[in-house]
Amino acid sequence: MSQVPSPKQSSRLTIASIARLYGEGHRIAMLTAYDYPTARILDGAGIPMLLVGDSLGQVMLGYDSTVRVTMAEMLHHTKAVVRGTSRALVVADMPFLSYGVTPEASLENAGALMSEGGAGAVKLEGGERSARTIEAIVRAGMPVMGHIGLTPQSIHQLGGHRVQGKTRETGRQLLADALAVQQAGAFAVVLELVPEQLAAAITERLAIPTIGIGAGAGCSGQVQVITDVLGMSSEFTPRHARHYTELYSIIKAAAEAFRDDVAAGVFPGPAESTRMDDATLDDILGRTSLDRPDAVVSGGGIPLDRDL
Repeated sequence: MSQVPSPKQSSRLTIASIARLYGEGHRIAMLTAYDYPTARILDGAGIPMLLVGDSLGQVMLGYDSTVRVTMAEMLHHTKAVVRGTSRALVVADMPFLSYGVTPEASLENAGALMSEGGAGAVKLEGGERSARTIEAIVRAGMPVMGHIGLTPQSIHQLGGHRVQGKTRETGRQLLADALAVQQAGAFAVVLELVPEQLAAAITERLAIPTIGIGAGAGCSGQVQVITDVLGMSSEFTPRHARHYTELYSIIKAAAEAFRDDVAAGVFPGPAESTRMDDATLDDILGRTSLDRPDAVVSGGGIPLDRDL
């Protein structure tokens, strides 16, 4: 597969655009985005798909898992990312229990992420168990991206962040899940924490793109959490992630320098300050001859209240 060419078009990408990139053999890059300024930068960098992931619960809101993320929070962040983009296809995660409970709720919540949030597609977790939900949403005219392998919303059931599909039984289930997602009408599927050989085999058997995260280089594309790519944490970094810069240390050093400059009285300096005309300042502060008390005696002016 070749690299995605530098974008020159100004119109927003759609699932048809992603299908065309996939059909032409381009590897597809996808990053998470949760806010307006980051979305603007990533959109300007030519990232074709931005995922408003429910991972925002952990990396933006400080939750211990994605399970606590609400529809209101997903809508809030999706709107911000959409406002910050003009080209990328914005995919919004459907949060825990916003789908798969009843068909009506699934359609209502998917519709809200698109009509109110402005997303171009939604993503939901699950293979065979979510196939009917995917089919219903697609039939209603809303594009769906699937997500199989490690599904973070099921982390309590899975027993932690573990590679999936390493046994004969679980590997075959993942293949069945991928085929079910495709058959249900999804335009792409995320493969998370899957052995690279199995992920490559699944990719070969599908007619839709696979987007890997911790699933090796054999997928049709790759997705990463933006805070991992930017090196925003000094703590745990997943094995599948790569820091392309170290913003944690850069931001921390900048904050420390600011703190020290304020303490030393050297910020703000002349370059960050604005001066006014001294005569105008004298007038404001009542320093002119007309503001003096003796001027009232001669009828020459009215003193400021504080000078009485």
